[in-house]
Amino acid sequence: MDADACPVKEEILSTAGTYNINVVFVASYAHVMSTPMGGKWVYVDAEKEAADLYIMNHAIKKDIVITQDTGLASILVNRGVNVISPRGKEFKEEDMEQILHFRFLSAKERRSGSYSKGPKPFTDEDRQHFTKIFKKSLSNLAGFKL
Repeated sequence: MDADACPVKEEILSTAGTYNINVVFVASYAHVMSTPMGGKWVYVDAEKEAADLYIMNHAIKKDIVITQDTGLASILVNRGVNVISPRGKEFKEEDMEQILHFRFLSAKERRSGSYSKGPKPFTDEDRQHFTKIFKKSLSNLAGFKL
């Protein structure tokens, strides 16, 4: 779980607890919590991609990783890791080429000085959608189809 700036930590802990699943939060030392909220916390250097590198090196097939980083998602789904965004988007291998192409075009626009409005605000509906998709993923891994 990429914990830096993740808005659904409580939902992850609550839902994973229902399925008796261990949760590992990976965050940079810049985001150390004085009282971690539960789960196992792994802190990595504050370098730009340190959390992503840790996750890449430790996630295994059938794990579930929560991240909004599409580059990280593309690497993980090719390894059989289930990847979900905090808004509940399930990253699938067959969609990654298009997602990465859009990411490339957006970066190209930013380099040319054109900036979009940024992401829309995170809503309660996003939180509910994430929880629904996360429950579905955990159920599927446990052998129950929702």
